[in-house]
Amino acid sequence: MGGDRGQARERLRELPPVFSYRMAIDAGIAKSKLYRLRDEGFIETVGRGRFRVTDAELPPDLELHEIAQRAPEATICLVSALSRHDLTDQIPAAIDIAIPRGRRRPVIEAPVAWHSFDPETFDIGHTELELDEETVIGLYGPERSIIDAFRLRHLEGHELAVEALKRWLRRPGSSPAALLAMARDFPKARPALQTALEILL
Repeated sequence: MGGDRGQARERLRELPPVFSYRMAIDAGIAKSKLYRLRDEGFIETVGRGRFRVTDAELPPDLELHEIAQRAPEATICLVSALSRHDLTDQIPAAIDIAIPRGRRRPVIEAPVAWHSFDPETFDIGHTELELDEETVIGLYGPERSIIDAFRLRHLEGHELAVEALKRWLRRPGSSPAALLAMARDFPKARPALQTALEILL
């Protein structure tokens, strides 16, 4: 019995700092052993169906870990993405997360503002943010985030989009031509974006 528990402990230490119930089961740890280790204090619950080894350091982006584990296609977008790229000083009350239209929105504890994006353009400008050695979450790059700010300016306001564009233009290597080329796939954004560029340049 003790040997089994020891093996379970070693397997848990091989998982990411915060892991889900499903990840533990997939690692070969029986439900009864998982909850026994919790009752013994070896692991602790950090959210609905999520755990960590008690002496393991909590990751800085705990909420993003939960989102990444519950929604593998989740991608940080809009104000949250602009903030990550230092293109706005706004701090959103909830994390802006895009998923392809038609996908189920998981129930999670983190404060999330869900956005459904067209599956055909979902991967344009898509990058990844590494949370730890084993966990990544989608993140739209600066150009795509600016395009989305113009495309969805009725949600966040025209000022957000223009300010992000101004900051981006001040950066070495920023290419308005490349930005407009990406915007071709977003007809709702391109006219307003082109007008703003003509004013600012």
